[in-house]
Amino acid sequence: MTFNPLEQRGIPLERQLRNWRELNVEPIDPDHCDPYTRCRIITMNGIEVEASMFSHHFARHCPDPEVRGQLAQVRYIEQQQQKAVNWLLPGLASVLETTIAYEQVAVDLTAWVARSEPDPYLRQAYEFGVLEDFDHLYRYANLYEMIEHRKAESVVQQLTEVMPGRPTKFHHRHPLDNLREPYDRAATSPLSKLHALTVMSAEQQTMNFYMNVGPQYMEPIARQLYQEIALIEEEHVTHYESLVDPGETWWEQLVNHEYNECYLYHSFMEQETDSRVRAIWELHLNMELEHLWHACELMRQHDGRDPQEVLAPELPPVLTFEPNHAFVRGLLDTQIDLTTLGSGYVTEAHERFQRLQEQIHGGEEPPSERVMAQHRQSLGGEYRSQPSGEHPDAASRERKGEGR
Repeated sequence: MTFNPLEQRGIPLERQLRNWRELNVEPIDPDHCDPYTRCRIITMNGIEVEASMFSHHFARHCPDPEVRGQLAQVRYIEQQQQKAVNWLLPGLASVLETTIAYEQVAVDLTAWVARSEPDPYLRQAYEFGVLEDFDHLYRYANLYEMIEHRKAESVVQQLTEVMPGRPTKFHHRHPLDNLREPYDRAATSPLSKLHALTVMSAEQQTMNFYMNVGPQYMEPIARQLYQEIALIEEEHVTHYESLVDPGETWWEQLVNHEYNECYLYHSFMEQETDSRVRAIWELHLNMELEHLWHACELMRQHDGRDPQEVLAPELPPVLTFEPNHAFVRGLLDTQIDLTTLGSGYVTEAHERFQRLQEQIHGGEEPPSERVMAQHRQSLGGEYRSQPSGEHPDAASRERKGEGR
């Protein structure tokens, strides 16, 4: 069944304001919920945060008071949506537990996007990023067991494997090598635009989260690991945001943001297993349909173009959270040694890469390596969860006597 959000009207804007009682949502139970329900919540929080921040930046560059007023009205509702979504996460979950869920999002969301992306260059960008988030999950999982004495399987179950990806210490690259070539807004698929905006928003959320929660730990190794990976998340946001054509007008970006929210709320409503959370996705979809309608009217009025020129005529197949064991293992087998040079990908450690590595590591092992050494020393091995078998890369397999 096709669904064209451009032909739909949602809840009238003046009826979308919720009171405190309506916003006071009951959080999910972290010990009994579907891990992918948590992933959908984290994803939509990132999408709503990006929508709000984009609206703020647009308003700061917009001289028209009527447009600024319209942006402010919709933005307030978007902020209520963000509060309802993010407050579904339980307060009893630790920062590290939430961190592991963030990395599960990064792995399985980006893997699905890579599998679905029609443009080969954009697909390679997502494939490259997956192996880095996959390794972050592995490092945080070992930190989690070491300082909280719990296993990451309690968070991700066996939906997402936990084992080494591209080693985190090799993720530190010169900023010039984190810039990719943007898609051509006039030629690229509307689906590609949605993919780029979605992954960028998710990575931006992770970057912001780590920047703020890292210093909350007392354990030196935890503080250091968050600091290291937060810097890599900056690289990832640069990597993904550079895929977006900078020639898109503010109005074009506005309708892309609103369309993407419709797409994702519809996708998650279709697959949500928790009926209470599904009702929130459905409510927010009906709000976003109206936000999209208003954005389209603004584009027609101020950009002189019909939004149908840049948006898909119907929603693409739903974005799905699902296990990606085979896909990720295929990348581990073929792309684990990649790094970047300019806007492309290479296997050799070129001069600019080596120079930055020497500068940032300062002749010692980074926190991502030290956390593994401490885990092996204190617990007699390292933590992995490999339900699909041994690591496909022979050099990344557990050394005898170190695994459990």
